[in-house]
Amino acid sequence: MRTEMTSIKQTRLNAILDEATKLLIEKPNASMNEIADSAGIGIATLHRYVESREQLMIYLGLRAIEVVSETMQGIQLDEDKCENYIPMLIEALIPLGDKLHFIAHDTTINYNEEIIGADQKLREPVLHVIGLLQQKGYFRHDVDKNWIVNVLYSLLFLTWQQVVSGDIARKSAAALVVDTFYHGFKTP
Repeated sequence: MRTEMTSIKQTRLNAILDEATKLLIEKPNASMNEIADSAGIGIATLHRYVESREQLMIYLGLRAIEVVSETMQGIQLDEDKCENYIPMLIEALIPLGDKLHFIAHDTTINYNEEIIGADQKLREPVLHVIGLLQQKGYFRHDVDKNWIVNVLYSLLFLTWQQVVSGDIARKSAAALVVDTFYHGFKTP
């Protein structure tokens, strides 16, 4: 959907999109003027990059998927030790909680075919690992893999929020998410 841009213009657009994501997490109904202000640009400059709020939301979804995908590519899966994948994934994705929240919860992008396809592709390796973990008995077989991934995304976003607000220490966040994801709040 995005048109070809020079690398400088693409870098600038990515910075605008990253700022817009932060603002829209805090204030989902922020105006285009507020988005421009948050990005440190004028509204005319914002409109040089995006024609409308709808196009901005699509770009935000694609940017979120791009950033999460690049991060996930750095996580190697050893199928014999697939239980190691989820903790590595959690550690890598906590800083991207805002992007995950945007992908999973922004209804304005849920009907865009390009985003739906990119999100499905993004989820494939995680769904595969969840299936392997179900086979090994880490997760129940009667629970849908997509539900498990959505719960993980929600935990990651909540953890990101708590780290940003200072309620959870960054260094202990991943261990807390792993423990919660595998055991809930049950006393050991």
